[in-house]
Amino acid sequence: MNHYETVFILNPVLSEDQIKETVKKYEDFLVSNGAKMIAKEDWGLKKLAYPIQNKKSGFYHLFEYTVPGEVINPLEVEFRRDERFMRYLTVALDKHAISWAERRRVKLKQKA
Repeated sequence: MNHYETVFILNPVLSEDQIKETVKKYEDFLVSNGAKMIAKEDWGLKKLAYPIQNKKSGFYHLFEYTVPGEVINPLEVEFRRDERFMRYLTVALDKHAISWAERRRVKLKQKA
């Protein structure tokens, strides 16, 4: 089981219900393929550095999870097929990135 982090940007014209439905769909996709979700973060609507699909903002979300490596390709194929996604990035985390992510989660909990 490898440790991964996926950040994706959803189209800003989506309603709150559509966003929740989309996030839930892909979380269920990962879990049904053997993933263990470690963290989910909703970063909200953010301004983009440059326009994507003539949009100047997007809804950012982050998933942190462990899953066998062969699940990543089908996940990204699903991202490409779904028109609600503007961009996505999946990164395998090494031991240093994992410890940094844990410290970041602790800081977020302390702020809340």
